[in-house]
Amino acid sequence: METKDENIALFDMDGTLCDYEGTLTNDVRKMQSPEETPYSVSLNNPNHIRNIIKVIRKVPGWWSNLPKFQLGFDIFELARELGFKTSVATKAPYNNFVACGEKMAWCKANLPSDVDVHITEDKSALYGRVLVDDWPPYIKAWLNHRPRGLVVMPVHPYNVEFKHPQIVPYFGTNLQEVRERMIKVKK
Repeated sequence: METKDENIALFDMDGTLCDYEGTLTNDVRKMQSPEETPYSVSLNNPNHIRNIIKVIRKVPGWWSNLPKFQLGFDIFELARELGFKTSVATKAPYNNFVACGEKMAWCKANLPSDVDVHITEDKSALYGRVLVDDWPPYIKAWLNHRPRGLVVMPVHPYNVEFKHPQIVPYFGTNLQEVRERMIKVKK
């Protein structure tokens, strides 16, 4: 992909710009039996939890009504202040075409009109100097293709241990550190 503007910051939606985890956690817990261990985000959910998640994410309006996630918006506002072109890079659940439309609707309702939205199966194929994402598998794939790129990672319980020299974790209290790293990577 060629671009005239190389100072691009790509933003994930779920867990970054949207409070996907908080909303999903509340919704899954409503459907669990009282005897079950309360749900928390994990890569290794049992089958019945994965099935509950599939049902929840197919509810009309679920994606388009996700609340904003403040950590992601802190970084989004910083990127725009620093002159980065901001774009969304999101992956929709496989075979959930309603989610694609609702993610687009969420972006149009919550982001400035100049933000490009990419719904993709592979975020690593998208160019950017910065990726803002919370999910370690997507971060790893993107970094494999962007050896000089920077990842700003909003911290959640499921990614707090994930470390890499090109990742700056964002806790909500270290925006100055994020600013300094983003300025360094900007051309």
